[in-house]
Amino acid sequence: MLLLISSLFFTSCTKTLNTNSNESNGKDSYVQDHFSKKELTIEMRDGIKLHTTVYSPKDTSISYPILLLRTPYSCKPYGESNYRSRIGPNKYMMKQGYIIVYQDVRGRWMSEGTYDNMRAYIPNKRSEKDIDESSDTYDTIDWLVKNVANNNGKVGTWGISYPGFYATYSAIDAHPALKAASPQACIGDFFFDDFHHNGAYLLSYFRATALFGTPKDQPVDTAWYKIPDLKTEDQYQFFLDAGPLSNLNKYFQYKTVDNPGLRKEDLVDDFFWQELIDHPNYDSVWQKKGIIQHLKDIKPSVATMVVGGWFDAEDLYGPLETYKTIEAHNPGNYNTLVFGPWSHGAWASSKTKNIVGNYYFGDSISDFFQQEIESRFFQHFLKDGGDHNSGLPEAYVFDSGKKTWHTFNSWPPENVSRKEWYLSENQNLSTNKGPEQKVSFISDIKRPVPYSEDIKTVFTPRKYMTDDQRFAARRPDVLVFETEILEEELTLAGDILAKLIVATTGTDADWIVKVIDVHPADTKNNNKDLQNHLKMSNYHLMVRSEVMRGKFRNSFSQPEPFTPNKKTSVNIKLQDVFHTFKKGHKLQIQVQSTWFPLIDLNPQTYVDNIFKAKESDFKTQTHSVFTSSSIELTVLE
Repeated sequence: MLLLISSLFFTSCTKTLNTNSNESNGKDSYVQDHFSKKELTIEMRDGIKLHTTVYSPKDTSISYPILLLRTPYSCKPYGESNYRSRIGPNKYMMKQGYIIVYQDVRGRWMSEGTYDNMRAYIPNKRSEKDIDESSDTYDTIDWLVKNVANNNGKVGTWGISYPGFYATYSAIDAHPALKAASPQACIGDFFFDDFHHNGAYLLSYFRATALFGTPKDQPVDTAWYKIPDLKTEDQYQFFLDAGPLSNLNKYFQYKTVDNPGLRKEDLVDDFFWQELIDHPNYDSVWQKKGIIQHLKDIKPSVATMVVGGWFDAEDLYGPLETYKTIEAHNPGNYNTLVFGPWSHGAWASSKTKNIVGNYYFGDSISDFFQQEIESRFFQHFLKDGGDHNSGLPEAYVFDSGKKTWHTFNSWPPENVSRKEWYLSENQNLSTNKGPEQKVSFISDIKRPVPYSEDIKTVFTPRKYMTDDQRFAARRPDVLVFETEILEEELTLAGDILAKLIVATTGTDADWIVKVIDVHPADTKNNNKDLQNHLKMSNYHLMVRSEVMRGKFRNSFSQPEPFTPNKKTSVNIKLQDVFHTFKKGHKLQIQVQSTWFPLIDLNPQTYVDNIFKAKESDFKTQTHSVFTSSSIELTVLE
């Protein structure tokens, strides 16, 4: 049963700290006024010490739960006299009475040890030397509940992105004191999140590599890594001019970065970039680092609330698969899902207007989540009864088309069905399968389809997830299929499967599918920050998109080439959506083979390792899509 709750508000009984903070000179001193800060090291079972910062309420008349965030991004500011301006998951919880703890994970910033990008879980630990993020979290919680004054013996974990990954990890082999975990935008598997999508390398994350792969051999309180400077504001042209990925190795030769000619081209100092080079396929290294497969035995004593954004360019796979896996294998657990109209981590924002790129979804959406969902979750499991009757639904999801919150008893909802739409002739999208025809286009390796029409250089991409796709629809190397104007609403609630029948003159190709909501011509502008060259009239809102590197179509671990000009099936799973295509709108599907430089260029000839491809491997090819191809949608009845 679907319940509309956009106007529903909750109240909760909480212990609220005195909010009469000293804000002289316009500086928010709430944290310093109401918390004592301690910096300490906690020794892990193998002797490694992890830097930990504890913010304890100054009111010691009662006991408080502990909220723990473990992060590779630093516990700054360092020094017991230096305070964060805001602590905890949100501003409301900061004032509701919690002991809030931050910890630099192993090998990062002020913590000892060796950092491992998504350290593999060890299920059967044989000695104290067998450590992973689960054991580090267990040892940390064990120390905190035994040594931090005025704690009530209950612990919660939370985090966004990488910290969300550590929050997920906390629920594996959980400490008995852990009662609530909220993984948010959590990484699930590096072959499908962040740096890869279905085998395609996310070139747009190139600059972020140094953040995670620069070696560090001792605790430091200042950055030891350097983000590559592209020396341009036009990243499309930069990567096009750079050529094969191997030409980028010089940016990770730190020891001789001023004179990269002194180094061999294939020798780099960045251990993460080297890991990418050494493991182009979904081999045992990536498989072991993935955390999704280890969520099949979560203790029922740990309540989980997984949070994500429908327009999260970085980690969409992770939270959806985390929720679904826990749900499928731990049916007796309290496990819920929250998804809103957010980009990466935007639910933690204090901004009133909820805008992703150029698209406006409404006001106070993040505030509603913080106050009425997130705060209530932790209140119930760390302070109140802690049973499954939390007052929150199984799935709290935002319809990005109607721009309203809804609740469901399951996700995907129970009342959905699978509907198939065919890519038909004359650019039509139809529920009726017609005679098969071939639609071809030239994929010019020198003029790849851009993922955005903006001229820019970004650290990681975000805005494109809601970008107007008219610029792509008007290119000859982008195939467009769309419905007639819809005479009634169409609500998608679940995943999407593109079942393409294709052919290529080459031996490899990428296949990108985009699901687009075409707005009516009379749609009015509703966002004063809309880019000047855009209008909401006929806006092509990208609702979901995904890429499949063709050689991985049958196996991510054992790639195989295409046979030139042979009809071949390529299935692409697009992550879940909850979006209503309103009456008067149109549903459009775009199919293309380049998406640059969001993903790297496929040579369009088969190579074993894209990171070692040569200039001569890259060839312009002709690709074809057959009208027997279809899009399978999950439709809400």
